This record gives sequence, C-alpha cells and structure tokens, in this order.
Amino acid sequence: MIFVGEGALLWRAVQHTLDSGLPVDLVCGPPPAVSTTRPDVPFRAVADVNSVAAELVAASTDGVVWSLNNRMIFRAPVLSRGLRVLNVHHGPLPAYRGLPEVALVYAMLRGEREFAATLHQVDDGIDTGPLLAADRYPIGPDEPFHVVLRRGLRVCQRLFERCLPLVAADPDWNGEPARPGGTGPNGYFGRRELARLPDHRDHPEFSRATDLGFLADYLPELAAVLE
Repeated sequence: MIFVGEGALLWRAVQHTLDSGLPVDLVCGPPPAVSTTRPDVPFRAVADVNSVAAELVAASTDGVVWSLNNRMIFRAPVLSRGLRVLNVHHGPLPAYRGLPEVALVYAMLRGEREFAATLHQVDDGIDTGPLLAADRYPIGPDEPFHVVLRRGLRVCQRLFERCLPLVAADPDWNGEPARPGGTGPNGYFGRRELARLPDHRDHPEFSRATDLGFLADYLPELAAVLE
C-alpha cells in the first residue's frame, strides 16, 4: 500500500498498517517541517504527487493508494496508471466537499448537528468519486470549532482503521451497502469560501464556529483569514 498526505493522521495510519502486519510500500507527501518520517518506511518528498506517478506504480505491490490529510490533487498522471486511490475525507459527501476545516466552519454556521468522515474512491473531480463508507459524529450546540475538529480527526482515523482490513482482503472492495452522503445539496468549500468567511462575522455562531483554540498554528490559512 502507498500513502499520500502529511501530518499525524497520515503517520498514525502508516503505523496502524504496519502494526496490522500489512506492507507499506511508500509514503509520499510534502517535505515535513519537522521530521516525522520513519527510517523503516520509504518516503518521497514532493510538491505534486502527479510528478512521481511512475514511481508510485513501480513501488506499489497491490495497486492501492491511500490519501489522508492530503491537499494534493490527483490528476491523470496517477489516475490513468491503474492505481486505485482511496481518500479519507473529513466531511459528509457530497454536501461538504473541499477543504475540511473550511467546510466544518460553514457547517457550524449553518447549524448542522452532525458531521462525518467519508471514504471515497478518487476520480478526476475533487471529492466527487464513488462513496465507499462513512461514519457520522455529533456536533454539540455549544462546542467550539477546535473541539469538533479534534473529534472529527479521531473519527477519520477510526474510519481508516475499520476499512483497512476490508481493502487489504479485497483491493477492489466496493464499499458498504449503506453509504450515507451529506445532508443538503452538493457543496464545495475551497479558498473562495475561505476568503468569504469574514463576511459572516455578524452571525450569532461565528465566534464558536471559528474558535480555533490551540489549533490556530496548525491551520495558518484559516487563522490568517480570521485575524
């Protein structure tokens, strides 16, 4: 299995895979600010995963690529090589596509009382591929953003751990019979919606929905817009 992404969510998934006795062929992601790589796992630092498509194909032993906490967009150089790319997306799909932290702010502003982690197969769109599994979790009416986000990341991790053995047993696993999508219409929350967040400062839930707490240093784009 190949892993693409960065941060704690990615490396916890790598560790869980190794602990499960499964092979990790390669980890691919941006150069880490602090060394989180492991000497026993091959690591390829890249700014664009598509630039190393041939390396991914050569390294893969099962044709499966996991994407976790990954901001790189998979394009034809990877998607046309026969690899199956599975993405753990923090957000219910298709209602909350895009940047997970931005989508979560808007979900809280809209009064959503639950959010989700979703596993989907990557296609040539952004968070538009077939849904395979999803785990929902509650948003408390008085909970600040940083509390909800931490809960969501734990749910993302559990979703990966739950689906890993299913994919390992069958790389073509077609997903669970019930594949819940997000409530509401298909929505995309990218940098345009990020830039528009200050327009909602008069919203009664704005302070709660943008309370980054200790996570401010980990979400610099969001923190900068909210200053």
